[in-house]
Amino acid sequence: MDATPSRSRVRRSLTPLAAGAAAIALAGGCAGPGPAPSAAPAQQAAVTRSAGDLEDQYQTVIRDVLPSVVQIGAGDALGSGIVYDDKGHIVTNAHVVGSEKTFDVSVATGEKVLKASLVSSYPEQDLAVVKLDDIPDGLRAAKFGDTEKVEVGQIVLAMGSPLGLSSSVTQGIVSAVGRTVSEGSSGGGTGATLADMVQTSAAINPGNSGGALVNLDSEVIGIPTLAATDSEQGGSAAPGIGFAIPVSMVRTVADQIIESGKVTDSGRAALDITGRTVVDDDYRPAGVAIVSVEGDGAAKKAGLRVGDVITRLGDARVTTITSLSEALAGEKPGEKVEVRYTRGDSTRTAEVTLGEI
Repeated sequence: MDATPSRSRVRRSLTPLAAGAAAIALAGGCAGPGPAPSAAPAQQAAVTRSAGDLEDQYQTVIRDVLPSVVQIGAGDALGSGIVYDDKGHIVTNAHVVGSEKTFDVSVATGEKVLKASLVSSYPEQDLAVVKLDDIPDGLRAAKFGDTEKVEVGQIVLAMGSPLGLSSSVTQGIVSAVGRTVSEGSSGGGTGATLADMVQTSAAINPGNSGGALVNLDSEVIGIPTLAATDSEQGGSAAPGIGFAIPVSMVRTVADQIIESGKVTDSGRAALDITGRTVVDDDYRPAGVAIVSVEGDGAAKKAGLRVGDVITRLGDARVTTITSLSEALAGEKPGEKVEVRYTRGDSTRTAEVTLGEI
């Protein structure tokens, strides 16, 4: 699962049900020369107060939000989820629910494992909603924030069940916004290309999928979904690089599923084709060949047909199915975009009014 624009790869943060033991390591260091002795007590007190204030904030956020973060057992795998409302709806990742229809949910209000059923899954955005069969007393819905207010440098906490360790919390910052990443389809992945992702340095490990990325106002700003791996290090974890679906998309999808039982307006652009990556004479990816077009879809209306090879969409070069998906992720349904393609030995362009997934 390639993380754009780096060479890193991303992996879904789902963990097998039988989790292994977790190892914990501490790191420390030495300070440099200190101030004159007369200044030390005042400065030390100021540092202690600042550290204490931040610690108090962390603990307040954890008390506010952690009761709304649940552990979801789906077949032989574990993931996380967030209590969405007081009616027992829980939002999570589509790759957490997989093909399962019923789930075991552990909530923070008690040790009893509750049963839940699938409302609907939307793999195109790797989101799903499940609903508790019986709503326990004291079930607390999370407070959801505003994507527009998410900024690089904000302190965030990631809450979930990494490695099956329920109610775990890690800390970091928002390290980037607006990332587009692609998730593989192997091992239960959805194959989705996800736009506008929040990148964070908070540790995201297998089992965190579907949990909460939270700001210091106790607001959920995203759902941790993918953790980066480094292909040059044999696929091992790349520390401090994780991705969360932004809260705006979470609310859009969850609200539609709860109201209609499905997503009726995805907001995701489409060419309305199926395609495959083609290579050039040097076996390098060189474009996307159209395998089929929908009868009344965007590509068909613009004159594209089976056998055409798409090489550019707008300003984005297209070499693979993934790059085409990532280019479309930055567009909106109904927008007009220029598509460059080859047909036989000729290069052509067409203005396409984009459809919707």
